[in-house]
Amino acid sequence: MTANPAADSTDPHANDASPYGGGDPYADYRGGDFPFTSLVDLADRRLGAGVIAANDEFFAERENLLTPTPAVFDPERFGHKGKIMDGWETRRRRGTDGDHPFPTDDDHDWALIRLAAPGVIRGIIVDTAHFRGNYPQQVSVEATSLPGSPGPEELLAGDVKWEELVPRTPVRGHAANGFEVTAERRFTHLRLKQHPDGGIARLRVHGEVVPDPAWLDVLGTLDLASVLHGGTVEDASDRFYSSPTQIIRPDLSRKMDDGWENRRRRVKGTHDWVRFRLAAQGEIRAVEIDTAYLKGNSAGWAALSGCDGDPADEASWFEILPKTKLQPDTPHRFALPAPVTATHIRLDVFPDGGLARMRLHGALTEAGRAALGRRFHALNG
Repeated sequence: MTANPAADSTDPHANDASPYGGGDPYADYRGGDFPFTSLVDLADRRLGAGVIAANDEFFAERENLLTPTPAVFDPERFGHKGKIMDGWETRRRRGTDGDHPFPTDDDHDWALIRLAAPGVIRGIIVDTAHFRGNYPQQVSVEATSLPGSPGPEELLAGDVKWEELVPRTPVRGHAANGFEVTAERRFTHLRLKQHPDGGIARLRVHGEVVPDPAWLDVLGTLDLASVLHGGTVEDASDRFYSSPTQIIRPDLSRKMDDGWENRRRRVKGTHDWVRFRLAAQGEIRAVEIDTAYLKGNSAGWAALSGCDGDPADEASWFEILPKTKLQPDTPHRFALPAPVTATHIRLDVFPDGGLARMRLHGALTEAGRAALGRRFHALNG
């Protein structure tokens, strides 16, 4: 585990942010550049993640942790319990009596998070935006893997094995606190702890989806590119306005920035592209390309290529869909004349412009199913 630098941990107030002084509340926000953020957020509420329990949420609800947008701050917003914050905030812990007013070193608050898609976690961000003097002094994160849909009672049972991903570590107020994770296991749930109490605005859990191959067997025909089935963006020509990972989300786009939009391309003879790794080797039978909500800025044309093997070998790429004109704000559906076997896909758009979603309908090959099964069992050991 690697954390972003925090201030002197011997001073309990060293990581405080300055009090809000007016104007833009993010003006003095301490962000960070974490390489793992290019991976899908396994705790994305829009994909099905949830905060299923917390021991305390007196000031602000636990569900705010997984809100997909950045936390907002309204200095005038107060309720019957005090300042209303856009995050998860617990009450102040107290000691046993007036001679011992502070909580013990073991006192902490916790929240249980169900990942939207079980997988290998590569990095975690504990965001304390707008929690300037009321953030936790330290945080820790544990993970476990349980089948089915366990509730809080099952997760908190004494026989459940939790693995520490982030040891108890000081964090900064009004900041993005990033932690690199190296555990090579498939996890389904997290336990986020704050020591001894305080507020956390957002939690992001970036990693690689590892689907259950038995579930994919039952589905039969599936979207081989979907993030929920293990599809991944490997590379892209441009990420200026939004992430190309949004193209392979399983839901429908709801607004213009809910897809992939690149900057305006000015160099003639060039174009934008995204390369995807499928869940595993599969046979593609149909393609959907959706330009929903992209009206004056959708891609003009699109083409699809496939590779069954090493994507670095340019000679191994073949055409799946020729350069085809796209309409703005429109779903496009293409039935392929014959199934196409591939492990990787490259989507080319000409010359630039946005796409909302792409679906690749098909099924795993026998070899793809076997490879996925081996990885699943290795990471569930």
